[in-house]
Amino acid sequence: MIAMKRRLLLLLLVCASSPLCLAKTYPHRWVFVSRLLRTDQDVADVERIVKTASAHGLNGMVLSAGLDWLDRQPAENLDRLASVRDICRQHGVEIVPNIFSVGYGGSVLAYDRNLAAGIPARDVPFLVEGNRARLDPDARAQIANAGFEQYDGHQLAGYGFHDRPGDVSFVDREVFKEGKASLRFQDFGRYEHGHARVMQEVAVRPHRCYRLSCHVKTEGLDSAGGFRIQVLTADGRELAPFDPRIPSTTDWRHVVMGFNSLDYEIVRIYAGAWGGKAGRFWIDDLELEEVGLLNVLRRPGTPVTVRDAKSGQIYEEGKDFAPIKDDRLNFQFDHESPSIEILPGGRIRGGQRLSVSYYHGIAIYDGQVTICMSEPKPYEIWGRQAELIHRHLGPSKYLLSMDEIRAGGSCRACKDRGLSMAQILGDCITRQVAIIRSVNPKAEVLIWSDMLDPHHNAHGDYYLVEGDFSGSWKLVPKDLIIVCWYYDRRSESLPFFSSLGFRTLAGAYYDGDTLENPKGWLDALDQTPGAIGVMYTTWQDKYDLLAPFGDLVMKR
Repeated sequence: MIAMKRRLLLLLLVCASSPLCLAKTYPHRWVFVSRLLRTDQDVADVERIVKTASAHGLNGMVLSAGLDWLDRQPAENLDRLASVRDICRQHGVEIVPNIFSVGYGGSVLAYDRNLAAGIPARDVPFLVEGNRARLDPDARAQIANAGFEQYDGHQLAGYGFHDRPGDVSFVDREVFKEGKASLRFQDFGRYEHGHARVMQEVAVRPHRCYRLSCHVKTEGLDSAGGFRIQVLTADGRELAPFDPRIPSTTDWRHVVMGFNSLDYEIVRIYAGAWGGKAGRFWIDDLELEEVGLLNVLRRPGTPVTVRDAKSGQIYEEGKDFAPIKDDRLNFQFDHESPSIEILPGGRIRGGQRLSVSYYHGIAIYDGQVTICMSEPKPYEIWGRQAELIHRHLGPSKYLLSMDEIRAGGSCRACKDRGLSMAQILGDCITRQVAIIRSVNPKAEVLIWSDMLDPHHNAHGDYYLVEGDFSGSWKLVPKDLIIVCWYYDRRSESLPFFSSLGFRTLAGAYYDGDTLENPKGWLDALDQTPGAIGVMYTTWQDKYDLLAPFGDLVMKR
């Protein structure tokens, strides 16, 4: 009997140290689905995913379907949402709405595009001509040798560098868009890094808005990020994260982007490919120009100030000049800047020089627009949507889509609060939770981890944000469930949130070709007190591994 007890004790000790014995079946086993429910095919797709998920042990679906602008949805979309609700109930899969994004603010912007985060343009010079005041642009902000017409062999004049002249980069006098030459890149895949770039350092004015453009032609271009144009500072800050999405093979295309110079007087303009493997491409007409009042925002926290450039006298909108707005306000730099209409009977005269300060919005990468967390109107919008979500779905859980907040802190609405960006973010999240619980006091609320994680995005010097997100994790409700998604930092992030008393869930998979990512997450979750779930997370609509994913999380 004593020997048996000893063997049993030894078995228990071995089991306690074994990953297999520590493995858990988590209560929240979910799948992420993004469908706008614009067609019946969307409903059919969701049904297929839900059936597969349910058959393989998953019990929840995080649904991204424009659920936070339901009162702007057509009736047929709401009918399809009801169908999805019924499908999920039939198969025992809980719907978790993915809502209230700030970093990807399209739902709020559907109500008012002026609620975008504002970046300041200060003391922009305008010249009055007749009844209009137009931008008097910064003459020094120009690309030298923009058309690549000045060269010695394959060495371009005016540029800080272009990669391997005569070996990777070539002056092409036979293929060009304008003039008599272009810059061609090829054979870059022979080298370790595959760089194929041209760079020029340009003087700019601080807190001014600029448009950067070029023409590009590609043939079989294979690179890590495709063709890019970038604006970097000497300290490596990227002022204009932008993805032009140029096909690997295309005839000449016009690429246009914009940026704010922020506090900088010198910027580095890059065009080309990083991590190139094969193919070739041509660049022509690399041009830079100052723009004014483009994407100007008109909300209480983004005032426009027009003053005399010499005396500083401030003029009044509606009396001295007509109301200012950008009729297109698309956060791109593909249209002309608005001028200022001078009103008769006002104090502004022809030939006068004006100094104009304003705030503008900007899209990051492929159309990502952040909204302002300090204006009251988004909370009013979210309040109405919470009621509608509760009416149509009655969910018990919600996921706050509060990830990748890449602008903010620089408009008057933010500045006047006297708060850090961490405090502004913490207040926003706290108010979002309160809005949800005003319609369902018992609701569980989850949130993407990155803006609360010092190992991820909760820090300073983050994209175009003015301020620091450090400490944001101290300023949010402690009963939030944190959805960690940065795989490479899972061993730091999960224990960090656990040590603060937060429950955690892993956003796993992320469009891999195997289940190694979910396996790594599950191993980390097994070591984390307060871990309660895992989610099959796809951004590329890849569900081929959903069934084996479900089997993995159920049969451990």
